[in-house]
Amino acid sequence: MAEPAIDAATFAELQAAAGTDFVRELVDTFFQEAPPMLAALRTALAAGQAETFRRTAHSLKSNASTFGALALATRARELEQGGVSVALPGQLDALDAEYAKAAGELKALRDG
Repeated sequence: MAEPAIDAATFAELQAAAGTDFVRELVDTFFQEAPPMLAALRTALAAGQAETFRRTAHSLKSNASTFGALALATRARELEQGGVSVALPGQLDALDAEYAKAAGELKALRDG
């Protein structure tokens, strides 16, 4: 069986602390913000914009961690730390795939 994309304990803790309605809003905001971040990483990589790349990877890592999307956060952290000098397009493809998996699980959790 595949590892879940969302850590259930982290998500439950977030809901307990912030409330179900607020977490639903946070998830919706994540769905709005993450795809442009993923695109910005590709643009920054192609343009060699190291600081933009690092900051975007950092933001994605932080947002993913909030929901317990641990694999997504780990991939984003690796990109943040490695930067444009070592990042490969394949890593961004893997990041996109991990986001899709996390988004699917978050949608199911949000919709209860």
